[in-house]
Amino acid sequence: MKNLLLVFIGGGLGSTLRYIISKHLSSTASGIPWGTFTVNILGSFIIGLILGLAAKNSTFSHSQTLILATGFCGGFTTFSTFAYENHMFLKSGDFFSFTLYTLMSFVTGFIMVFLAMYLIKQF
Repeated sequence: MKNLLLVFIGGGLGSTLRYIISKHLSSTASGIPWGTFTVNILGSFIIGLILGLAAKNSTFSHSQTLILATGFCGGFTTFSTFAYENHMFLKSGDFFSFTLYTLMSFVTGFIMVFLAMYLIKQF
């Protein structure tokens, strides 16, 4: 029960922060949903830091990893919104934005996880 509560609290905090960031960064004028992109990329970096620290020297306990990685990062990032936004690009025939957004999101997300874990190893 304690683990569920930790994930619940972390997820609530992450979702709230995602909403705030997305609200301020999303604009229909640019085409690319920068709010979703930003939280997914930042979340990728954060989870890389958290799991890198947890693996390197047991910096975080199991409970701390649950609230931060599973809860916060799980609530902060959003694959469902990413998928919906891509659906809307395809539905409108905007194949360029679909391709650009998808590639930018996947490539940059992976780079951020690897970068964060690399930085943890160096320090």
